[in-house]
Amino acid sequence: MAVTTEMIKALREETGAGVMDAKRALDSANGDVAKAKAILREQGVAAAAKRAERETSNGVVDSYIHSAGRIGVLVEVNCETDFVANTEDFRGLARNIAMQIAAMNPSLISKDDPDRDKYEGSDEEVCLFSQKFIKDASRTVEDLVKDAVAKTGENIRVRRFARFELGR
Repeated sequence: MAVTTEMIKALREETGAGVMDAKRALDSANGDVAKAKAILREQGVAAAAKRAERETSNGVVDSYIHSAGRIGVLVEVNCETDFVANTEDFRGLARNIAMQIAAMNPSLISKDDPDRDKYEGSDEEVCLFSQKFIKDASRTVEDLVKDAVAKTGENIRVRRFARFELGR
């Protein structure tokens, strides 16, 4: 199937990929947009792994208050530059993570945390990154962060969070 500029534009808008990356993915997938998205996601995961050791000294602290003030969350999400920290996509990521924490009440960020053995329950119950994303159960929170890394081109870390619930 011939790849059109409209297909490239649509894929770019959905994924945030560059023009040539979108074109190459569509060419590799023979014009199949779903396959092209999968190819771009795989490339993003590989790129995220390369960036994992880069320092994240910028970012945001975001808050979320739920249920008429009964549950509140503060979350610190870090990235490499203040430019990315001030983008709508990055702030949306921080907001979505705060909402996830309010809804699912994780105890740790990831299953690799040295304190993991102190908490009972499955990784999906205890670890934020292992939980299904509340807005799209086909993805985990870790997938959400990796997609943001691929889109921004920067390392992104959830540094810490605190969840408060009235009466607890």
